[in-house]
Amino acid sequence: MTSADPHEVRDPELPGLLLAMERDALVPLLRSRPEADFALPTAACPGWSVRDLIAHCSAVLTRVVENRFEKGVFSPESNDRDIAERSGWPHARVVDELERGMTEAGPLIAEAGGVLDLIALGEWVHAGDVRETLGEPGAYAGAGLPHALTLLGRVTREKGLLPLHADLDDLDEPLRFGDVSGERPPARYIGDAATLVRLYAGRPAPAAGTGYELAGVEKGELNIFR
Repeated sequence: MTSADPHEVRDPELPGLLLAMERDALVPLLRSRPEADFALPTAACPGWSVRDLIAHCSAVLTRVVENRFEKGVFSPESNDRDIAERSGWPHARVVDELERGMTEAGPLIAEAGGVLDLIALGEWVHAGDVRETLGEPGAYAGAGLPHALTLLGRVTREKGLLPLHADLDDLDEPLRFGDVSGERPPARYIGDAATLVRLYAGRPAPAAGTGYELAGVEKGELNIFR
């Protein structure tokens, strides 16, 4: 498996491609699951069920499609309101809205010049949250992983996070994340890509030294959603 340098020139089509790939994998999975699975609690988002998480994801993408970004959007209070607005919907309607959003939001994210790229990455991470809760393989991995890593590299650079050199078990070449200006010595990660995504997304992950190595940075310093 290979991946492009995460600090390459922005490809405006990449977020939409990641969303489309995830749509084609996640939506059929959701439609195949029994009703009871939608009530399962998620470890990644305490207090939210699978249904709540899907409702959040579909609401975010609908805001992109409808260009609705009022003050306070994406705050915890705004997210809770979005979920509450969909509380009376059948599960199938929430999944339909998610599918529509994953289809239609891509071109609009592309036109935004990069300011909405984190939304596409967040949707992909949330799909990993769903897979993990449902006991499905491929959480924070799968076919979209190379594209997600590219977006992750761009986000960490733009946020000015500590530089990190990653030697990934499942990629052919090492990748660089964070501020690569050379002013700070890079941290070091050795391990699989899915665990690195967990660390950057603030998801539950095993302690360093149990399957991966992390030096020069604490886990909490990597979280891009802080």
